[in-house]
Amino acid sequence: MYAISLGDDGAELRPLEPWRAEEFLAHIDRGREFIGQHNALPDVVTDLESSRAFLQAYAEKAAADAGRIHGIWADGTLVGAVIFRTMDVAQGTAEAGCWLEPSAVGRGLVTRAVRVIIDWAVEERGIHRVEWWVSAGNAPSIAVARRLGMTRDGVLRESYLYRGRRHDEEIWSVLAPQWRAGKRARRTG
Repeated sequence: MYAISLGDDGAELRPLEPWRAEEFLAHIDRGREFIGQHNALPDVVTDLESSRAFLQAYAEKAAADAGRIHGIWADGTLVGAVIFRTMDVAQGTAEAGCWLEPSAVGRGLVTRAVRVIIDWAVEERGIHRVEWWVSAGNAPSIAVARRLGMTRDGVLRESYLYRGRRHDEEIWSVLAPQWRAGKRARRTG
């Protein structure tokens, strides 16, 4: 197995595979209420069986080159994840996403981890457009999109029914040429 360093603080990005279902469930349990503010994952992953099934679905997406999931570890503990919820290599599009448990918030972990997966998607898989779909009320996730150099494409008004209430969703994106230009600017800046 491999781990990718996310910086000097020891945080790492690693594949999140079905054999980690127990660790994944413990992570979701620690952050269930916090993660569930904007993300339905805590409603899906409720026990060991559903945890394993969720990770297995992503293993199958990875095998089909249609999605990916990587965990974020800090101080040896799984504290969050970044995903390509969808990935269409033929069309050159992917939708990235993320979540963290409360103990990991405010350290830049998501921004650093998403940079790694976007860079991989653009440079290794030829993805041209990476999207970021976010509840309009999720200010921290919108801030990540901005830090990643994404552009807000628009708002889908009341498009997401979540826990009995309709939410607006914002769609942000970055195109491969923008991503490469931003990467060059970070290296020279």
